[in-house]
Amino acid sequence: MLERELVSIVMGSDSDLPIMKQAGEMLEQFGINYEIGILSAHRAPADLFKFASDAHTRGIEVIIAGAGGAAHLPGVVAALTPLPVIGVPIKSSNSIDGWDSILSILQMPAGVPVATVALNGAKNAGILAAQIISVANPEIRQKIIEYKNSLRDKVLEKSKLISKK
Repeated sequence: MLERELVSIVMGSDSDLPIMKQAGEMLEQFGINYEIGILSAHRAPADLFKFASDAHTRGIEVIIAGAGGAAHLPGVVAALTPLPVIGVPIKSSNSIDGWDSILSILQMPAGVPVATVALNGAKNAGILAAQIISVANPEIRQKIIEYKNSLRDKVLEKSKLISKK
């Protein structure tokens, strides 16, 4: 495990935690420390501003931001930080089947990119954060290679099982 926290996982509400903790689980698998918390673009904008503006000075390298409904959190974070931001649209109780969250995160204006994963796709956000960090960290890159090889092995094993039927 790397000593310091390299990834920050933030979400708009505690109801997002069951989805967002999957990003943390993937980071743990790759040996990457992370911090996790709740911030709201609408209910705590000053706190969000400080968090996003200061994250890079604390050694954070990637931010994963998940939000449902209007889903402004990832875009506001991206506007305030020089770090890569991965947005996780979440299908929430006030969501329009998740489409509002997807489009709010996906359709960012030029100059303020947010890498967007699938609806409720926090697991992929964790993998993508690890891949970003692996650019400068061969140890993490090797773990990603091993993970991808394990995915291939599982597919080949399943193929063998069905071809015997």
